[in-house]
Parts: sequence; C-alpha cells; structure tokens
Amino acid sequence: MSILINGKSYESLHFIGIFGSGMSALAQYCVWNGIKVSGSDRLFNTNEVSDIQNKLIKAGCSIFPQNGSGCINADAVVISTAIEDSNPDIIQARKNSIPIFHRSDILATIVSQKKTIAVAGTSGKSTVTAMIWEFLFGCAKDASLITGAPLIYLEEKGLIGNAYKGSSDLLVIEADESDGSCIKYMPYISVFLNVSKDHKTIKETLSIFNILAKQSEIVITNSDDPRLKILNPKRTFGANGTFFPDSVISVIPKVAFVKGENIFSCPIPGIHNLSNLLAAICVCDLLGCSDSGLIKSAANFRGVKRRFAISYLSNNIKVIDDYAHNPEKIKAAIQTAKGFSKRILAIFQPHGFGPLKFFKNELVNTFSESLNQEDILFLLPVYYAGGTVKKDISSLDIAIAVNKKNKKAIAVENREALIKYIKEAVIPDDAILVMGARDPSLSELANNICKEIG
Repeated sequence: MSILINGKSYESLHFIGIFGSGMSALAQYCVWNGIKVSGSDRLFNTNEVSDIQNKLIKAGCSIFPQNGSGCINADAVVISTAIEDSNPDIIQARKNSIPIFHRSDILATIVSQKKTIAVAGTSGKSTVTAMIWEFLFGCAKDASLITGAPLIYLEEKGLIGNAYKGSSDLLVIEADESDGSCIKYMPYISVFLNVSKDHKTIKETLSIFNILAKQSEIVITNSDDPRLKILNPKRTFGANGTFFPDSVISVIPKVAFVKGENIFSCPIPGIHNLSNLLAAICVCDLLGCSDSGLIKSAANFRGVKRRFAISYLSNNIKVIDDYAHNPEKIKAAIQTAKGFSKRILAIFQPHGFGPLKFFKNELVNTFSESLNQEDILFLLPVYYAGGTVKKDISSLDIAIAVNKKNKKAIAVENREALIKYIKEAVIPDDAILVMGARDPSLSELANNICKEIG
C-alpha cells in the first residue's frame, strides 16, 4: 500500500518524534492502512514512554533512536512543527535527498479520502473529538479517528487511544490551529468550539478558522462565542443556537440537559463540558444518529486521559489531573474544581518558556481572579522539551506577580519539594488540582500525590 502526497506515491514513511500525541496517531493510522512505518524519538527506550513504544511496535511500526539510522530506507520523512533542523534524522534525510513532509501534509491527504469531521477551537478539541467518535461508534457508525489525546475507551482496548481504523467512510480528527497547518484540510464538516488567545492572537486564529471554514462543506459553530459568526455557519449550538437545550439540569458532578422529550446526560463535570456535549450531539444528529443512540452513548462516555480525572482519597480529599495549560482552560478547570471542594490546592507546570512568556499577563490575571484567598497556587519549574529556546522567564516570575495581587502562590524547586508542601498544607475536603501539558509524567505526579496523601 502507499499514500499519495502532492501527486506522488510513498510506500514507507519515517516519523521523527513518533511518540508525540499527534505523530503517534498518524503513524498508527498509516501502518493500519498498509503503509510501512518507522519512527524515532528523543525519548527512545525511556521508561516514561515505554507503553507507547511497545504499542507502536505491536501495531507494526519500527522504532529507532534519533541518530539518523532509522530514516535512510524510508521513501519520505514526516515531521511536526516542534522538530528543529538540527535533528540528526533531518540532517540524514537531506543528505540522502529524502523528501520531508509536515504531519499536516499526511493528515490533509487522509482527510481528502474520507468524509471527515474536523473539530477546531482553542479549547475542548480533544474532548469533543472523543465524544463525536464515541457517539458515532455507539450509534453503529464505525468511524476512524485521528486525535491528539488518548480516549480512555480505546486505552481499555489495549490501544494508545489516539487513533482508530473504522470500516465506514467517516473520519473524526482534531484540527489543531497552533501552527496554522489546519488550513490544508478540506473536510466535510468543520465544527468550531470557541476562540481565545492561545498559541496565536485571537485575530490570527480567526483568520485560520475562516480559511478552514471556507474549505468545509458544512460549518457548525458555538453561538455562545459571537466572534465565530464571521465563519457563516450552517448550524450553531449553544443557548442561542439552532441546536439548543430546553433546560439545563446540572453541570456538577455531571452535565445534563433536556431537549424536547429527551434527557442527555454525560458523566463529566463543568459548564465548558455542557458546551462540548452540545457540540458533539449537534454534529452526530446531523450525521443521522438517533436520539436513543445518542442518549445511551453520552451516558456511557468514558472520557479523555488527563481531562479532569478525579481520584477520591480519605477525608474527602480529591486529586484532579487535568491538561489545562492556557488561561481559558485553567479558568475552566479551577471553576469546575470549586464545584467539588471549597478550597483548591492548584499545581501548575508551564509547558514551555515561549508559551509562558506569551501568556504571562493572562496567566497572572487568571490565577488571581479564579483562586480564592484560602486557595494556594504551587508553580513547578517550566517544562523543557529540548531544542533552542530563550529561558528568559520562570515560574517564580508568575508567583511573584500573583502574590502582588494578594493571592498565595509558591514557586517550588522540584516535585519532591512540592509533595512536601502539599502534605503540610492539605486538609480534609481539599481538592488538589494538577495542571499542565506536554509532559507525559504529569499523571505520574498526580499518582504520587495520591500515594503520599492517601
């Protein structure tokens, strides 16, 4: 089997940084469709990614260290925006005149071959992508999936969880706007959840969304975000949308709403997830899913890894593991956690020096406005994933600024110091909220906190 990219067929692909969430999803999808796949990663043979490495090998991928040895026999090399020119595999590929494609080029080709539903937005993409896929699956529409975060349902089937090969012509993807590459896609349906400052300014993001919308046969947007009106949607969801709830039953500890004679309920909390559920049902309704099938699928939704994953300990202490990393997601996570506990011990690990600098003022405002006087914010050192970057900002800068706004923030030296602080500070009924992105060991941190306290 081969894949056609820019008019030329390629039978084998080598993925640089194959353990990345988006890259591993593409690699699995390609190998399941008969393409010979190899890959390399800087974390090759390390404990923190051993599960992903083993599952990729089981799927049929060949895994190599990132030293240039793995790409020499590939027809083409696939990279993400995070891969720098100094990478040994890129150097070797250029030396051997092997074509190099961005991951979005591969995904664009796959999108063009399927009846694709693309989920876009600066918050909630992974959750809504998972919902749409699970609801379609539950309604006997066997869709394929390529997304950026593991679905718990698929993990429980022994998969990595971010990809699936279905038997129908439907494909559900997460359309990431962070590097602007989603403008290469021409999907059947594009659903736009929201827009806020994230990797880019709101103006830049809306410009990207507008291009994607014009290349989509059907556009669906969130009516509660008025900035999305410029995308000329065919359908809208939300309080003022064409698809709206007659009444809201609850948002804590689960979201539930009434529409017509039906009650839709989903076992995840938060007002933001009410919006996510509306989006997913709106899309699946358009694709012909029955109300009864959607009601059952929503009630059985298993969720996405590290999206408000709660562990209950003794003394009604909760440890919550969440992927929140930009101001809007952090605000949503804190607000939802307040529905479970009066006091929050919030832990945040910035996911890069560049994003921290870009978001500094917004992060300070979010923490100072969302946290109460009795809450405590703990800031871990900035996560460094390698490469060339200016390390001209630190977590201490955020802590100082938050303290100046009369909220308590502590920049801790390391995780050992953090756990010591938490053990001294925690009291019955507290919620310990672990937030951050990119670092695959954050769930391990949440588990370690559970062990130390529980």
